[in-house]
Amino acid sequence: MADALAPETPDGGEEPIKQRKNGLYPGVSDELAENMRSGWADTELRDLRPIAQAAHTAARRDALSARFPGERLVIPAGHLKTRANDTEYGFRAATEYAYLTGDQTEDGVLVLEPRDGGEGHDATLYLLPRSDRENGEFWLSGQGELWVGRRHSLDEAATLYGVPTGDVRELPGRLSGATGPVRVVRGYDAGVERALADKVTAERDEELRVFLSETRLVKDDFEIAELEKACASTARGFEDVVRVLDKAEATSERYIEGTFFLRARVEGNDVGYGSICAAGPHACTLHWVRNDGPVRSGDLLLLDAGVETSELYTADVTRTLPISGTFTDLQRKVYDAVYEAQEAGIAAVKPGAAFRDFHDAAQRVLTTRLIEWGLLEGPVERVLELGLQRRWTLHGTGHMLGMDVHDCAAARTEAYVGGTLQPGMCLTVEPGLYFQADDLTVPEEYRGIGVRIEDDLLVTEDGNRNLSEALPRRSDEVEAWMARLKG
Repeated sequence: MADALAPETPDGGEEPIKQRKNGLYPGVSDELAENMRSGWADTELRDLRPIAQAAHTAARRDALSARFPGERLVIPAGHLKTRANDTEYGFRAATEYAYLTGDQTEDGVLVLEPRDGGEGHDATLYLLPRSDRENGEFWLSGQGELWVGRRHSLDEAATLYGVPTGDVRELPGRLSGATGPVRVVRGYDAGVERALADKVTAERDEELRVFLSETRLVKDDFEIAELEKACASTARGFEDVVRVLDKAEATSERYIEGTFFLRARVEGNDVGYGSICAAGPHACTLHWVRNDGPVRSGDLLLLDAGVETSELYTADVTRTLPISGTFTDLQRKVYDAVYEAQEAGIAAVKPGAAFRDFHDAAQRVLTTRLIEWGLLEGPVERVLELGLQRRWTLHGTGHMLGMDVHDCAAARTEAYVGGTLQPGMCLTVEPGLYFQADDLTVPEEYRGIGVRIEDDLLVTEDGNRNLSEALPRRSDEVEAWMARLKG
């Protein structure tokens, strides 16, 4: 991998050439500096149109403006993070920033300036402009365009995102001199926070973060379409995995992870979270993302994965599959109990229902089965009151879904888990049963069996719609589906 920090010598080495007295290009000859300044074509893009969600991001900014009249609001995208030495992780813009702008580039900052008189705000998107060819930044900096690719000019960005733009390098000075009330989304841009240190409070900034989380609870038409797209790609990714289970058996869970990742990168931006490719007893580890274990015929594969679209909306789907293509009798018994619990949970997802209703419905079914199997002593109400079923059910039955896999996480309890469902909300329903390999309280044949079934539900005016219904759920349908793909 080439190194942007050390200009090459004529013999191909990486020691800097003899430095001349050149203030703009230390370590670079005057002749090369002059050569690199000129001879470049005009690449400005002049036929751009606004991005598809520009009207939606404008409406979101209007809602934010109405909530905080007369206040300056600052929402950063964040910066690249070092992976090791001089290499960085792939950049993923802060959700709040991408939600309000549609932009996904690092270092950007959205600022809403209150208008005189307190009527609304003027939005400005502060970004890095094109790399400067005059001072050599475009080819001498490790983040120059010659090294990492062209970025949009400020004029291009203004057209794409429907927001006036400015040079982000000038923003700290502007913010330092700002007067009046200010709020900032914290945790993404230390430089912005330093510039505002004497103007903001943690309590007021948290109110901004909470509002931006809660405003995403109900999805608009653009967001719903993106989630549909994410689920469709995810279904194809699951099909890809089934087709290569024989190769996974010859290697490891990593083959499954890589297979799904290929679909995510071809059809979207990335996976929405670390894929859980848990075979055998690994299925009992809720967030098994090491994915380095064996894949054996006769075991179950718990695959929890989601494609993130190019606009950063992610699916979150789980299927538990018999690696051989056929459930054993005990595997089927456990699987069918989880399926029954999921059916009860899905039926409880409807407008006006309490958010917790679908969890309670699913837990009741699983508790009933655990009592029937002799693993718990009833009655059901006693077990639920004491939470005894949680030894094997472990987790909540679902969460909001959107740009983050656990979306709207900063929302207040009364607006989310203590609230009611509304049309346009999107959430997962994902009950599970997990019998740990070392659990001596269950018969030996149960140990190491883990089952979860998860789908993505859109709350509609009269109930719900399963966005991930393309993937079969009932045990016999799963077996038939796998047989078709493997055949």
